[in-house]
Amino acid sequence: MIGTLHIKNVGIIDDITINLNEGFNVFTGETGAGKTLIIDSLQILAGGRFSKEMIRHGEKSSFVEMLVYLKDEEYIVSREVNLLGRNICKINGRLITVSELKKFMNKIIDIHGQQDNQSILEQSSHIKFLDDYIGDKINLIKQEYLEKYQRYMTIKNELKNNYGDDKEKQRKLDLLNYQLNEIEEANLEVNEEEILDEKLKKILNSENIKKHLEESHYLLSESVLSNLNDVLKSIEKISDYDNNYDKCREIIQSAFYDLEETERDLYNYKENATFDEEERAEIESRIDLIQDLKRKYGNNITEILEYKDEVEKQIQTIENLSDYIEKIKKEKEILEKDLDNLANQMTNLREEYSIKMSSKINEELKDLEMMNARFFVSIEKRTEFNTTGKDEIEFLISTNIGEDKKPLIKIASGGEMSRIMLGIKKVLADIDEVPILIFDEIDTGISGIAAKKVGKKMKEISKNHQVICVTHLAQIAAQGDYNYYIRKEVKDNKTNTKIEQLNEEGTIQEIARIATGKINEISISHARELRKEKIA
Repeated sequence: MIGTLHIKNVGIIDDITINLNEGFNVFTGETGAGKTLIIDSLQILAGGRFSKEMIRHGEKSSFVEMLVYLKDEEYIVSREVNLLGRNICKINGRLITVSELKKFMNKIIDIHGQQDNQSILEQSSHIKFLDDYIGDKINLIKQEYLEKYQRYMTIKNELKNNYGDDKEKQRKLDLLNYQLNEIEEANLEVNEEEILDEKLKKILNSENIKKHLEESHYLLSESVLSNLNDVLKSIEKISDYDNNYDKCREIIQSAFYDLEETERDLYNYKENATFDEEERAEIESRIDLIQDLKRKYGNNITEILEYKDEVEKQIQTIENLSDYIEKIKKEKEILEKDLDNLANQMTNLREEYSIKMSSKINEELKDLEMMNARFFVSIEKRTEFNTTGKDEIEFLISTNIGEDKKPLIKIASGGEMSRIMLGIKKVLADIDEVPILIFDEIDTGISGIAAKKVGKKMKEISKNHQVICVTHLAQIAAQGDYNYYIRKEVKDNKTNTKIEQLNEEGTIQEIARIATGKINEISISHARELRKEKIA
Protein backbone atom coordinates (compact mmCIF):
# COMPACT_ATOMS: atom_id res chain seq x y z
CA MET A 1 0.00 0.00 0.00
CA ILE A 2 0.96 3.65 -0.38
CA GLY A 3 1.89 5.03 3.02
CA THR A 4 2.87 8.62 2.18
CA LEU A 5 2.49 10.63 -1.02
CA HIS A 6 4.48 13.85 -1.49
CA ILE A 7 3.64 16.18 -4.40
CA LYS A 8 5.44 19.40 -5.26
CA ASN A 9 4.83 21.93 -8.07
CA VAL A 10 2.16 20.04 -10.02
CA GLY A 11 -0.51 22.39 -11.40
CA ILE A 12 -1.87 24.43 -8.53
CA ILE A 13 -0.33 22.07 -5.98
CA ASP A 14 2.52 23.87 -4.26
CA ASP A 15 3.77 21.33 -1.75
CA ILE A 16 1.53 18.77 -0.07
CA THR A 17 2.06 15.52 1.80
CA ILE A 18 -0.75 12.96 2.10
CA ASN A 19 -0.66 10.07 4.58
CA LEU A 20 -2.76 7.24 3.15
CA ASN A 21 -4.07 4.09 4.80
CA GLU A 22 -5.13 0.54 4.09
CA GLY A 23 -8.70 0.10 2.90
CA PHE A 24 -10.91 2.64 1.15
CA ASN A 25 -9.41 6.17 0.84
CA VAL A 26 -11.87 8.73 -0.56
CA PHE A 27 -10.98 12.19 -1.91
CA THR A 28 -13.71 14.83 -2.21
CA GLY A 29 -13.69 18.59 -2.37
CA GLU A 30 -14.26 21.73 -4.35
CA THR A 31 -14.34 21.72 -8.14
CA GLY A 32 -10.93 22.70 -9.50
CA ALA A 33 -9.26 22.30 -6.12
CA GLY A 34 -6.79 19.72 -7.40
CA LYS A 35 -8.42 16.31 -6.81
CA THR A 36 -7.58 15.05 -10.29
CA LEU A 37 -4.07 16.55 -10.01
CA ILE A 38 -3.41 14.06 -7.24
CA ILE A 39 -4.36 11.20 -9.57
CA ASP A 40 -2.27 12.83 -12.33
CA SER A 41 0.67 12.88 -9.91
CA LEU A 42 0.25 9.17 -9.27
CA GLN A 43 0.17 8.58 -13.04
CA ILE A 44 3.43 10.55 -13.35
CA LEU A 45 4.93 8.39 -10.62
CA ALA A 46 3.67 5.28 -12.43
CA GLY A 47 5.78 6.20 -15.48
CA GLY A 48 3.02 7.97 -17.42
CA ARG A 49 3.52 10.79 -19.88
CA PHE A 50 4.27 14.21 -18.49
CA SER A 51 3.52 17.58 -20.06
CA LYS A 52 5.64 20.56 -19.06
CA GLU A 53 2.39 22.53 -18.77
CA MET A 54 1.74 20.53 -15.57
CA ILE A 55 4.68 22.22 -13.84
CA ARG A 56 3.44 24.90 -11.47
CA HIS A 57 3.66 28.41 -12.95
CA GLY A 58 6.96 30.08 -12.10
CA GLU A 59 8.70 26.84 -11.09
CA LYS A 60 11.39 24.92 -12.99
CA SER A 61 10.39 21.35 -12.12
CA SER A 62 7.75 19.09 -10.60
CA PHE A 63 8.45 16.38 -8.04
CA VAL A 64 6.37 13.41 -6.90
CA GLU A 65 7.46 10.89 -4.27
CA MET A 66 5.81 8.11 -2.36
CA LEU A 67 6.56 5.56 0.32
CA VAL A 68 5.01 2.22 -0.60
CA TYR A 69 4.84 -0.97 1.46
CA LEU A 70 4.91 -4.29 -0.38
CA LYS A 71 4.59 -7.32 1.88
CA ASP A 72 7.57 -7.07 4.24
CA GLU A 73 9.50 -4.50 2.18
CA GLU A 74 9.23 -0.76 1.75
CA TYR A 75 10.22 1.36 -1.24
CA ILE A 76 10.68 5.09 -1.76
CA VAL A 77 9.79 5.89 -5.37
CA SER A 78 10.31 9.36 -6.86
CA ARG A 79 10.23 11.17 -10.18
CA GLU A 80 11.33 14.73 -10.95
CA VAL A 81 10.64 16.37 -14.32
CA ASN A 82 11.97 19.78 -15.36
CA LEU A 83 10.87 22.28 -18.03
CA LEU A 84 13.22 20.70 -20.57
CA GLY A 85 11.46 17.37 -20.13
CA ARG A 86 14.37 15.70 -18.37
CA ASN A 87 13.47 12.98 -15.87
CA ILE A 88 15.16 11.88 -12.68
CA CYS A 89 13.54 8.64 -11.52
CA LYS A 90 14.63 6.78 -8.40
CA ILE A 91 13.71 3.70 -6.39
CA ASN A 92 15.26 3.68 -2.93
CA GLY A 93 17.75 6.31 -4.10
CA ARG A 94 18.91 4.32 -7.14
CA LEU A 95 18.59 6.09 -10.49
CA ILE A 96 16.43 4.25 -13.03
CA THR A 97 14.92 4.97 -16.45
CA VAL A 98 11.27 5.93 -17.02
CA SER A 99 10.65 2.53 -18.66
CA GLU A 100 12.09 0.76 -15.60
CA LEU A 101 9.90 2.91 -13.36
CA LYS A 102 6.82 2.04 -15.42
CA LYS A 103 7.62 -1.68 -15.34
CA PHE A 104 8.03 -1.59 -11.54
CA MET A 105 4.87 0.45 -10.92
CA ASN A 106 2.69 -1.65 -13.25
CA LYS A 107 2.91 -4.39 -10.63
CA ILE A 108 1.84 -2.02 -7.86
CA ILE A 109 -0.78 0.43 -9.14
CA ASP A 110 -3.79 0.13 -11.43
CA ILE A 111 -5.21 3.58 -12.23
CA HIS A 112 -8.73 3.65 -13.62
CA GLY A 113 -10.22 6.90 -14.87
CA GLN A 114 -13.15 7.95 -17.02
CA GLN A 115 -11.10 7.31 -20.16
CA ASP A 116 -10.92 3.63 -19.23
CA ASN A 117 -14.67 3.45 -19.77
CA GLN A 118 -13.78 4.04 -23.41
CA SER A 119 -11.17 1.27 -23.52
CA ILE A 120 -13.81 -1.34 -22.76
CA LEU A 121 -15.71 -0.17 -25.85
CA GLU A 122 -12.74 -1.05 -28.04
CA GLN A 123 -13.06 -4.66 -29.15
CA SER A 124 -9.27 -4.96 -29.48
CA SER A 125 -8.96 -4.67 -25.68
CA HIS A 126 -11.51 -7.38 -24.86
CA ILE A 127 -9.13 -10.30 -25.36
CA LYS A 128 -6.74 -8.73 -22.81
CA PHE A 129 -9.53 -8.44 -20.20
CA LEU A 130 -10.43 -12.10 -20.67
CA ASP A 131 -6.82 -13.31 -20.66
CA ASP A 132 -6.11 -11.26 -17.52
CA TYR A 133 -9.00 -13.08 -15.88
CA ILE A 134 -7.65 -16.49 -16.93
CA GLY A 135 -4.18 -15.58 -15.63
CA ASP A 136 -1.12 -17.83 -15.57
CA LYS A 137 -2.85 -20.80 -17.19
CA ILE A 138 -3.06 -18.96 -20.48
CA ASN A 139 0.01 -16.75 -20.04
CA LEU A 140 2.36 -19.73 -20.13
CA ILE A 141 0.77 -20.98 -23.35
CA LYS A 142 0.80 -17.48 -24.85
CA GLN A 143 4.51 -17.11 -24.14
CA GLU A 144 5.35 -20.36 -25.97
CA TYR A 145 2.90 -19.47 -28.75
CA LEU A 146 4.41 -16.01 -29.26
CA GLU A 147 7.96 -17.35 -29.58
CA LYS A 148 6.85 -19.80 -32.29
CA TYR A 149 4.65 -17.15 -33.94
CA GLN A 150 7.58 -14.75 -34.32
CA ARG A 151 9.68 -17.45 -36.03
CA TYR A 152 6.67 -18.38 -38.18
CA MET A 153 6.27 -14.80 -39.40
CA THR A 154 10.00 -14.56 -40.14
CA ILE A 155 9.76 -17.63 -42.38
CA LYS A 156 6.62 -16.32 -44.08
CA ASN A 157 8.34 -13.04 -44.88
CA GLU A 158 11.39 -14.87 -46.23
CA LEU A 159 9.25 -16.97 -48.54
CA LYS A 160 7.20 -13.98 -49.65
CA ASN A 161 9.68 -11.14 -49.95
CA ASN A 162 13.19 -12.42 -50.43
CA TYR A 163 12.91 -14.90 -53.24
CA GLY A 164 9.69 -14.60 -55.21
CA ASP A 165 8.67 -17.01 -57.98
CA ASP A 166 10.96 -18.83 -60.45
CA LYS A 167 10.91 -16.01 -63.03
CA GLU A 168 11.82 -13.43 -60.41
CA LYS A 169 14.63 -15.63 -59.09
CA GLN A 170 16.05 -16.04 -62.62
CA ARG A 171 15.87 -12.29 -63.27
CA LYS A 172 17.68 -11.63 -60.03
CA LEU A 173 20.27 -14.31 -60.80
CA ASP A 174 20.91 -12.86 -64.28
CA LEU A 175 21.46 -9.40 -62.83
CA LEU A 176 23.83 -10.67 -60.15
CA ASN A 177 25.86 -12.69 -62.68
CA TYR A 178 26.13 -9.63 -64.93
CA GLN A 179 27.41 -7.52 -62.03
CA LEU A 180 29.88 -10.23 -60.96
CA ASN A 181 31.26 -10.63 -64.50
CA GLU A 182 31.61 -6.88 -64.93
CA ILE A 183 33.66 -6.57 -61.73
CA GLU A 184 35.71 -9.70 -62.38
CA GLU A 185 36.59 -8.66 -65.94
CA ALA A 186 37.91 -5.36 -64.63
CA ASN A 187 40.52 -7.33 -62.62
CA LEU A 188 40.86 -4.52 -60.07
CA GLU A 189 43.77 -4.03 -57.66
CA VAL A 190 43.25 -2.28 -54.32
CA ASN A 191 45.79 0.57 -54.89
CA GLU A 192 45.39 0.68 -58.65
CA GLU A 193 43.52 3.96 -58.82
CA GLU A 194 46.26 5.88 -56.98
CA ILE A 195 48.96 4.36 -59.23
CA LEU A 196 47.04 5.28 -62.38
CA ASP A 197 46.48 8.84 -61.19
CA GLU A 198 50.22 9.21 -60.58
CA LYS A 199 51.08 7.85 -64.05
CA LEU A 200 48.57 10.11 -65.76
CA LYS A 201 49.93 13.11 -63.90
CA LYS A 202 53.43 12.32 -65.26
CA ILE A 203 52.15 11.89 -68.79
CA LEU A 204 50.29 15.16 -68.75
CA ASN A 205 53.44 16.94 -67.51
CA SER A 206 55.99 14.88 -69.50
CA GLU A 207 57.55 17.78 -71.47
CA ASN A 208 58.07 19.88 -68.35
CA ILE A 209 59.46 16.86 -66.47
CA LYS A 210 61.99 16.02 -69.25
CA LYS A 211 63.13 19.63 -69.51
CA HIS A 212 63.93 19.88 -65.79
CA LEU A 213 65.50 16.43 -65.64
CA GLU A 214 67.90 17.34 -68.46
CA GLU A 215 68.76 20.65 -66.81
CA SER A 216 69.29 18.98 -63.42
CA HIS A 217 71.45 16.24 -64.93
CA TYR A 218 73.61 18.72 -66.85
CA LEU A 219 74.22 20.93 -63.81
CA LEU A 220 75.00 17.99 -61.58
CA SER A 221 77.36 16.21 -63.99
CA GLU A 222 79.09 19.20 -65.56
CA SER A 223 79.31 21.52 -62.61
CA VAL A 224 78.53 20.07 -59.21
CA LEU A 225 80.37 16.74 -59.52
CA SER A 226 83.35 18.31 -61.31
CA ASN A 227 83.76 21.00 -58.66
CA LEU A 228 83.15 18.55 -55.85
CA ASN A 229 85.83 16.25 -57.28
CA ASP A 230 88.31 19.16 -57.28
CA VAL A 231 87.39 19.96 -53.65
CA LEU A 232 87.92 16.31 -52.71
CA LYS A 233 91.41 16.24 -54.37
CA SER A 234 92.39 19.46 -52.61
CA ILE A 235 91.31 18.37 -49.14
CA GLU A 236 92.99 14.98 -49.55
CA LYS A 237 96.37 16.78 -49.75
CA ILE A 238 96.02 18.08 -46.19
CA SER A 239 93.96 15.30 -44.57
CA ASP A 240 97.06 13.74 -42.98
CA TYR A 241 97.77 16.89 -40.97
CA ASP A 242 94.60 17.01 -38.91
CA ASN A 243 91.83 14.56 -38.07
CA ASN A 244 89.24 17.28 -38.65
CA TYR A 245 90.48 17.67 -42.21
CA ASP A 246 90.18 13.95 -42.71
CA LYS A 247 86.61 13.98 -41.41
CA CYS A 248 85.78 16.68 -43.93
CA ARG A 249 87.33 14.54 -46.64
CA GLU A 250 85.15 11.54 -45.64
CA ILE A 251 81.97 13.65 -45.72
CA ILE A 252 82.84 15.15 -49.14
CA GLN A 253 83.76 11.74 -50.51
CA SER A 254 80.49 10.22 -49.30
CA ALA A 255 78.53 13.11 -50.80
CA PHE A 256 80.42 12.74 -54.05
CA TYR A 257 79.55 9.05 -54.34
CA ASP A 258 75.86 9.72 -53.50
CA LEU A 259 75.62 12.52 -56.03
CA GLU A 260 77.42 10.40 -58.59
CA GLU A 261 74.73 7.72 -58.16
CA THR A 262 72.02 10.35 -58.32
CA GLU A 263 73.52 11.66 -61.56
CA ARG A 264 73.19 8.21 -63.11
CA ASP A 265 69.54 8.01 -61.93
CA LEU A 266 68.79 11.43 -63.43
CA TYR A 267 70.31 10.28 -66.70
CA ASN A 268 68.07 7.23 -66.80
CA TYR A 269 65.01 9.28 -65.83
CA LYS A 270 65.55 11.83 -68.60
CA GLU A 271 66.18 9.10 -71.16
CA ASN A 272 62.91 7.39 -70.20
CA ALA A 273 60.84 10.56 -69.77
CA THR A 274 58.91 10.02 -72.97
CA PHE A 275 55.29 8.87 -73.08
CA ASP A 276 53.29 8.06 -76.16
CA GLU A 277 49.62 8.92 -76.72
CA GLU A 278 48.64 5.27 -76.80
CA GLU A 279 49.77 4.77 -73.19
CA ARG A 280 47.94 7.91 -72.14
CA ALA A 281 44.74 6.68 -73.81
CA GLU A 282 45.00 3.31 -72.08
CA ILE A 283 45.43 4.90 -68.65
CA GLU A 284 42.54 7.33 -69.16
CA SER A 285 40.34 4.46 -70.37
CA ARG A 286 41.22 2.42 -67.29
CA ILE A 287 40.46 5.34 -64.99
CA ASP A 288 37.08 5.83 -66.72
CA LEU A 289 36.27 2.16 -66.21
CA ILE A 290 37.05 2.38 -62.48
CA GLN A 291 34.90 5.54 -62.17
CA ASP A 292 32.02 3.75 -63.88
CA LEU A 293 32.29 0.80 -61.46
CA LYS A 294 32.46 3.19 -58.48
CA ARG A 295 29.20 4.82 -59.57
CA LYS A 296 27.54 1.38 -59.59
CA TYR A 297 29.09 -0.59 -56.78
CA GLY A 298 31.01 1.51 -54.25
CA ASN A 299 32.90 4.67 -53.37
CA ASN A 300 36.31 3.07 -53.90
CA ILE A 301 37.92 -0.14 -55.17
CA THR A 302 37.82 -1.75 -51.70
CA GLU A 303 34.05 -1.27 -51.53
CA ILE A 304 33.63 -2.57 -55.09
CA LEU A 305 35.50 -5.76 -54.19
CA GLU A 306 33.40 -6.12 -51.01
CA TYR A 307 30.26 -5.77 -53.12
CA LYS A 308 31.62 -8.48 -55.43
CA ASP A 309 31.96 -10.84 -52.45
CA GLU A 310 28.37 -10.09 -51.43
CA VAL A 311 27.13 -10.75 -54.98
CA GLU A 312 28.91 -14.11 -55.00
CA LYS A 313 27.17 -15.02 -51.72
CA GLN A 314 23.76 -14.04 -53.12
CA ILE A 315 24.35 -16.08 -56.26
CA GLN A 316 25.34 -19.07 -54.16
CA THR A 317 22.24 -18.64 -51.99
CA ILE A 318 19.90 -18.43 -54.98
CA GLU A 319 21.54 -21.36 -56.74
CA ASN A 320 21.10 -23.42 -53.59
CA LEU A 321 17.67 -21.91 -52.95
CA SER A 322 15.62 -24.98 -53.69
CA ASP A 323 17.16 -26.88 -50.80
CA TYR A 324 16.83 -23.89 -48.46
CA ILE A 325 13.19 -23.21 -49.41
CA GLU A 326 12.33 -26.85 -48.91
CA LYS A 327 13.97 -26.72 -45.49
CA ILE A 328 12.09 -23.65 -44.25
CA LYS A 329 8.82 -24.86 -45.76
CA LYS A 330 9.10 -28.00 -43.64
CA GLU A 331 9.87 -25.83 -40.60
CA LYS A 332 6.82 -23.69 -41.43
CA GLU A 333 4.58 -26.77 -41.57
CA ILE A 334 5.82 -27.93 -38.17
CA LEU A 335 5.30 -24.44 -36.72
CA GLU A 336 1.77 -24.28 -38.13
CA LYS A 337 0.88 -27.54 -36.39
CA ASP A 338 2.42 -26.34 -33.12
CA LEU A 339 0.72 -22.94 -33.36
CA ASP A 340 -2.61 -24.54 -34.19
CA ASN A 341 -2.31 -26.80 -31.17
CA LEU A 342 -1.38 -23.92 -28.84
CA ALA A 343 -4.12 -21.70 -30.31
CA ASN A 344 -6.68 -24.47 -29.69
CA GLN A 345 -5.49 -24.74 -26.09
CA MET A 346 -6.00 -20.99 -25.65
CA THR A 347 -9.42 -21.15 -27.32
CA ASN A 348 -10.51 -23.93 -24.96
CA LEU A 349 -9.37 -21.94 -21.94
CA ARG A 350 -11.09 -18.80 -23.22
CA GLU A 351 -14.33 -20.64 -23.86
CA GLU A 352 -14.22 -22.21 -20.39
CA TYR A 353 -13.33 -19.03 -18.52
CA SER A 354 -15.57 -16.74 -20.60
CA ILE A 355 -18.55 -18.55 -19.08
CA LYS A 356 -17.16 -18.14 -15.57
CA MET A 357 -16.24 -14.49 -16.19
CA SER A 358 -19.65 -13.68 -17.69
CA SER A 359 -21.41 -15.31 -14.76
CA LYS A 360 -19.39 -13.38 -12.19
CA ILE A 361 -19.79 -10.07 -14.05
CA ASN A 362 -23.55 -10.61 -14.30
CA GLU A 363 -23.64 -11.14 -10.52
CA GLU A 364 -21.74 -7.90 -10.06
CA LEU A 365 -24.09 -6.05 -12.46
CA LYS A 366 -27.08 -7.18 -10.40
CA ASP A 367 -25.39 -5.77 -7.30
CA LEU A 368 -24.83 -2.55 -9.25
CA GLU A 369 -28.57 -2.15 -10.01
CA MET A 370 -28.40 -3.50 -13.55
CA MET A 371 -30.87 -6.27 -12.70
CA ASN A 372 -31.91 -7.15 -16.25
CA ALA A 373 -28.49 -6.80 -17.87
CA ARG A 374 -26.78 -9.87 -19.27
CA PHE A 375 -23.10 -9.80 -20.15
CA PHE A 376 -21.67 -12.20 -22.74
CA VAL A 377 -18.26 -12.99 -24.18
CA SER A 378 -18.34 -13.82 -27.89
CA ILE A 379 -15.49 -15.98 -29.23
CA GLU A 380 -15.07 -16.44 -32.97
CA LYS A 381 -12.20 -18.37 -34.48
CA ARG A 382 -10.29 -16.93 -37.43
CA THR A 383 -8.32 -18.89 -40.00
CA GLU A 384 -5.12 -16.84 -39.70
CA PHE A 385 -2.73 -16.76 -36.77
CA ASN A 386 -2.00 -13.49 -34.96
CA THR A 387 -0.09 -12.54 -31.83
CA THR A 388 -2.83 -13.84 -29.48
CA GLY A 389 -3.87 -17.00 -31.35
CA LYS A 390 -6.86 -17.34 -33.67
CA ASP A 391 -9.61 -15.97 -31.45
CA GLU A 392 -11.62 -12.82 -31.97
CA ILE A 393 -13.11 -11.75 -28.65
CA GLU A 394 -15.95 -9.28 -28.24
CA PHE A 395 -17.95 -8.29 -25.17
CA LEU A 396 -21.70 -8.14 -25.75
CA ILE A 397 -24.53 -7.08 -23.48
CA SER A 398 -28.29 -7.09 -23.33
CA THR A 399 -29.49 -4.44 -20.91
CA ASN A 400 -33.17 -5.42 -20.94
CA ILE A 401 -35.11 -8.67 -21.00
CA GLY A 402 -36.02 -9.78 -24.50
CA GLU A 403 -33.40 -7.64 -26.23
CA ASP A 404 -30.70 -9.12 -28.41
CA LYS A 405 -27.13 -9.00 -27.19
CA LYS A 406 -25.20 -6.23 -28.90
CA PRO A 407 -21.69 -4.72 -28.75
CA LEU A 408 -21.19 -2.46 -25.73
CA ILE A 409 -20.57 0.60 -27.87
CA LYS A 410 -24.07 0.45 -29.38
CA ILE A 411 -26.14 0.40 -26.24
CA ALA A 412 -24.27 1.36 -23.10
CA SER A 413 -24.73 4.83 -21.56
CA GLY A 414 -22.05 6.59 -19.52
CA GLY A 415 -23.55 5.42 -16.24
CA GLU A 416 -23.90 1.87 -17.51
CA MET A 417 -20.34 1.86 -18.77
CA SER A 418 -19.06 2.97 -15.35
CA ARG A 419 -20.86 0.09 -13.69
CA ILE A 420 -19.86 -2.48 -16.32
CA MET A 421 -16.23 -1.44 -16.00
CA LEU A 422 -16.44 -1.52 -12.20
CA GLY A 423 -18.02 -4.97 -12.40
CA ILE A 424 -15.11 -6.17 -14.56
CA LYS A 425 -12.60 -4.52 -12.23
CA LYS A 426 -14.25 -6.22 -9.26
CA VAL A 427 -14.07 -9.64 -10.94
CA LEU A 428 -10.44 -9.08 -11.99
CA ALA A 429 -9.53 -7.63 -8.57
CA ASP A 430 -10.49 -10.92 -6.92
CA ILE A 431 -7.59 -12.61 -8.73
CA ASP A 432 -5.38 -9.58 -9.37
CA GLU A 433 -2.10 -9.29 -7.45
CA VAL A 434 -1.81 -5.53 -8.03
CA PRO A 435 -2.20 -4.19 -4.46
CA ILE A 436 -3.35 -0.62 -5.18
CA LEU A 437 -6.43 0.36 -7.23
CA ILE A 438 -7.14 4.00 -8.02
CA PHE A 439 -10.48 5.27 -9.34
CA ASP A 440 -10.76 8.80 -10.69
CA GLU A 441 -14.40 9.97 -10.93
CA ILE A 442 -15.64 6.84 -12.66
CA ASP A 443 -19.11 7.51 -11.17
CA THR A 444 -20.18 9.72 -14.10
CA GLY A 445 -23.82 9.28 -15.04
CA ILE A 446 -24.96 7.40 -11.95
CA SER A 447 -26.87 8.44 -8.84
CA GLY A 448 -29.28 7.15 -6.23
CA ILE A 449 -29.29 3.44 -5.51
CA ALA A 450 -26.80 2.73 -8.33
CA ALA A 451 -24.33 5.18 -6.77
CA LYS A 452 -24.78 3.51 -3.40
CA LYS A 453 -24.07 0.11 -4.92
CA VAL A 454 -20.96 1.45 -6.69
CA GLY A 455 -19.68 2.76 -3.37
CA LYS A 456 -20.29 -0.58 -1.68
CA LYS A 457 -18.58 -2.39 -4.55
CA MET A 458 -15.46 -0.25 -4.13
CA LYS A 459 -15.59 -0.90 -0.41
CA GLU A 460 -15.68 -4.65 -1.09
CA ILE A 461 -12.65 -4.35 -3.37
CA SER A 462 -10.80 -2.46 -0.61
CA LYS A 463 -10.89 -5.52 1.63
CA ASN A 464 -8.08 -7.07 -0.43
CA HIS A 465 -6.60 -3.97 -2.06
CA GLN A 466 -5.80 -0.43 -1.05
CA VAL A 467 -8.38 1.68 -2.92
CA ILE A 468 -7.97 5.40 -3.61
CA CYS A 469 -11.02 7.09 -5.10
CA VAL A 470 -11.85 10.62 -6.27
CA THR A 471 -15.64 11.11 -6.25
CA HIS A 472 -18.38 13.71 -6.23
CA LEU A 473 -21.09 11.37 -4.94
CA ALA A 474 -22.15 11.26 -1.29
CA GLN A 475 -23.14 7.59 -1.56
CA ILE A 476 -19.55 6.65 -2.46
CA ALA A 477 -17.93 9.01 0.03
CA ALA A 478 -20.07 7.47 2.78
CA GLN A 479 -18.33 4.13 2.28
CA GLY A 480 -14.85 5.58 2.88
CA ASP A 481 -12.62 4.22 5.62
CA TYR A 482 -10.57 7.41 5.40
CA ASN A 483 -11.95 10.58 3.88
CA TYR A 484 -9.86 13.51 2.64
CA TYR A 485 -11.11 17.00 1.86
CA ILE A 486 -9.36 18.96 -0.87
CA ARG A 487 -9.75 22.71 -1.20
CA LYS A 488 -7.91 25.57 -2.82
CA GLU A 489 -6.52 28.59 -1.00
CA VAL A 490 -5.37 31.90 -2.43
CA LYS A 491 -2.37 33.42 -0.69
CA ASP A 492 -0.05 36.15 -1.99
CA ASN A 493 -1.93 36.10 -5.33
CA LYS A 494 -1.19 32.38 -5.75
CA THR A 495 -3.66 29.51 -5.69
CA ASN A 496 -2.61 26.52 -3.62
CA THR A 497 -4.17 23.11 -3.07
CA LYS A 498 -4.73 22.08 0.53
CA ILE A 499 -5.73 18.65 1.82
CA GLU A 500 -6.78 17.37 5.21
CA GLN A 501 -7.82 13.99 6.51
CA LEU A 502 -11.28 14.36 8.03
CA ASN A 503 -12.37 12.98 11.36
CA GLU A 504 -15.77 11.31 11.60
CA GLU A 505 -17.65 14.56 12.19
CA GLY A 506 -15.82 16.24 9.34
CA THR A 507 -16.65 13.29 7.10
CA ILE A 508 -20.36 13.59 7.97
CA GLN A 509 -20.32 17.31 7.11
CA GLU A 510 -18.52 16.68 3.81
CA ILE A 511 -21.03 13.95 2.84
CA ALA A 512 -23.83 16.39 3.66
CA ARG A 513 -22.20 19.12 1.53
CA ILE A 514 -21.74 17.00 -1.60
CA ALA A 515 -25.21 15.44 -1.17
CA THR A 516 -27.19 18.69 -1.12
CA GLY A 517 -24.71 21.50 -1.68
CA LYS A 518 -25.26 22.86 1.82
CA ILE A 519 -24.81 21.80 5.41
CA ASN A 520 -27.88 21.87 7.64
CA GLU A 521 -29.76 19.58 9.99
CA ILE A 522 -31.54 17.77 7.16
CA SER A 523 -28.39 17.18 5.08
CA ILE A 524 -26.44 16.16 8.20
CA SER A 525 -29.18 13.69 9.13
CA HIS A 526 -29.11 12.26 5.61
CA ALA A 527 -25.31 11.98 5.76
CA ARG A 528 -25.48 10.09 9.05
CA GLU A 529 -27.96 7.65 7.53
CA LEU A 530 -25.65 7.06 4.57
CA ARG A 531 -22.75 6.57 6.94
CA LYS A 532 -24.69 3.98 8.94
CA GLU A 533 -25.02 1.91 5.75
CA LYS A 534 -21.24 1.71 5.38
CA ILE A 535 -20.01 -1.85 4.97
CA ALA A 536 -18.05 -3.00 7.96
